[in-house]
Amino acid sequence: MTERVPVLKLGQVLLVSIQIDLEDQTVLDLQDDLAERIVATGAGGVVIDITALEIVDSFVGRMLANTAAISRMLDAETVVVGMRPAVAITLVELGLSLGGVRTALTLEKGLALLERDRTARAGRP
Repeated sequence: MTERVPVLKLGQVLLVSIQIDLEDQTVLDLQDDLAERIVATGAGGVVIDITALEIVDSFVGRMLANTAAISRMLDAETVVVGMRPAVAITLVELGLSLGGVRTALTLEKGLALLERDRTARAGRP
């Protein structure tokens, strides 16, 4: 049995803090769990904290992009936070631009980015 990555609710944001090595099945379970939690909670934002990840392969990189796309389809914006320089370099070297995935250096900056988005959306007619 694979470990599950917890999905925590903070107001209108879901926080995913990845603290374990990601195996393929864990990644797929996380996508399912996150999609279900977005729908169940009506969350408007998702923060994926990858501070603990030292290495990201092409599968995990695609998972981040796919997770952001799934979240957008469910009306929740995604921000990936805590990316290490080595991870960013590896993603670029693998040719993974992570289109549609927004990033912030820290959890605080990621939450602030989502809050600005929420405020901007609330102001739209």
